[in-house]
Amino acid sequence: MDKATAAERPPEPNWATVTAEELVAYRDAENRFRASTAARAMLGDPDPGAAIDWREVALPGRKLPVRVYRPTPARDDDTDRAELPLVLHVHGGSFVGTAVQCDWANSHLAAHLPALVVSVEHRLLDPETPLSDAVDDGWDVLQHVVQHASQWGIDPARTAVFGESCGALISALLAIRAREAGLQLTAQVLVNPAVDVTETMFDYASIAEYGYSPTRAVPQLRLFQRLSVPPRTDARALSPLYADNLSGLAPALVVVPTHDAVADHGRHYAERLQASGTPARLTEYPGARHAFLTLPGVEQQAEAARAEILGFLRASLADVTGKEKAL
Repeated sequence: MDKATAAERPPEPNWATVTAEELVAYRDAENRFRASTAARAMLGDPDPGAAIDWREVALPGRKLPVRVYRPTPARDDDTDRAELPLVLHVHGGSFVGTAVQCDWANSHLAAHLPALVVSVEHRLLDPETPLSDAVDDGWDVLQHVVQHASQWGIDPARTAVFGESCGALISALLAIRAREAGLQLTAQVLVNPAVDVTETMFDYASIAEYGYSPTRAVPQLRLFQRLSVPPRTDARALSPLYADNLSGLAPALVVVPTHDAVADHGRHYAERLQASGTPARLTEYPGARHAFLTLPGVEQQAEAARAEILGFLRASLADVTGKEKAL
């Protein structure tokens, strides 16, 4: 799955007419490309201060791959002995994508926080796999790692969730589910989040302005919505923007690239968090495009966003450590 081989990037299908078979064939080919050395020019190289491995997690009724990033002993001599904070990561892409595309950011966080970063290779959307399945994958992995903290070498009291795009949507839903389950999270980082899959998903100024430029986002978003919410599914239950209660959630960093069709999703969600009393910082990156954090080779602001995320998580985890020492 993580073979360092060259791969040819497939052409995008017509999102309005793509069949289930065409979608699966395209995403398999595209994910091979994203996991190849050829893609590193866009996706960036991993940080040498982190070791990266695939692991399989046994979950109820299934096994799920996760990509694990751990600081190497050379970075911190206490790494093997200390309990590391946990960053549960969810990659974007919805119906296409792989944890490998996020190596540049995730390995950096692992090396420099330091932390254990676990990226969920969640089920991708298709006519048989709705968004709720991907959310369950994220939640089940989060619970598994926290419940088996000693086996993973993590401190469950210092746990954050982090995701981009559809992964940010899933991460936001995980933060809500964690509060309801009594699982205390330290922080949530939501990068270019799409947080509304209801009938109002396209009723935003940013959709009108950037729906077809710099990329043709609207046809992909319509497919994303269609696959996420099958008939007779409650779309509001999968839309954090419409959650009844956003109070008491982990402090949030919401990162919004301005040249993004769903930029207003992130802006409105940050406003709703703040209005509910949940600490939320909204940071906009002027001129940046959707998925910019995963494209450091072509997006100049990716490095600044990665540095901000590192600083936010470091401060959040330090706050937890300080509180523990004060008790």
